[in-house]
Amino acid sequence: MTAPHAQSGPVGAALAAFRANDSADGWTALPFFRDGGAERVAAAIDARIAAGAVLVPPPERIFAALALTPLSRVKVVVLGQDPYPTPGDANGLAFSYVGSRRLPPSLKTILAEVARDCGLAAPPGGDLSAWAREGVLLLNTALTAEAGRAGAHLGLGWERLADDAVAAISAARPHAVFMLWGAKARARAALVDRQKHLVLETGHPSPLNRHRDFEGCGHFSRANAWLEEKGVGAVDWGA
Repeated sequence: MTAPHAQSGPVGAALAAFRANDSADGWTALPFFRDGGAERVAAAIDARIAAGAVLVPPPERIFAALALTPLSRVKVVVLGQDPYPTPGDANGLAFSYVGSRRLPPSLKTILAEVARDCGLAAPPGGDLSAWAREGVLLLNTALTAEAGRAGAHLGLGWERLADDAVAAISAARPHAVFMLWGAKARARAALVDRQKHLVLETGHPSPLNRHRDFEGCGHFSRANAWLEEKGVGAVDWGA
């Protein structure tokens, strides 16, 4: 089915711009983009903006995860929930932080594990754009939220995009690593063909995870060892 034209609001315009981006090839073949699902979500969010809601991240960054990591280049998948709710903190990549305050606790835990696991120095900031360019799809389950309202757009329809993306990567890529952290991410393990791909599961990096099973998981070195074994090439986690 051919998708309808994007709406005229800022999110509709961002969707139209994403469709016109060469990096969108592959992603725009997903059912979410072909059956009108993307336009319905965009229209719902544009209505919220018209009612006075402040969107995070800004519209031009909503599809950053897909634009920076085309389907044809995906090596690793990391699923988050939704963007940081403070304006200026999120840049469209799961867990990535571009704010000016201290790192969010979950990201701090992730970067500490990378440093421990791979023998790297802890990075000075939290912008994970370099990982995205390395082939790490940093995809939130909901690509948007509202200022001061974490989770505000969960249930608007973004979840279909996450499901479609995981299924497409499983089908289209020869070898990929799925890092599924926390119960919500791990629920998508059933969408992955384990005959082709490596699925790494553990608890969420949040300090609220009472099991504290993320620290010491070794996912980053395990992913690289497996990718090299498959001839895909390791990820530079220090990038």
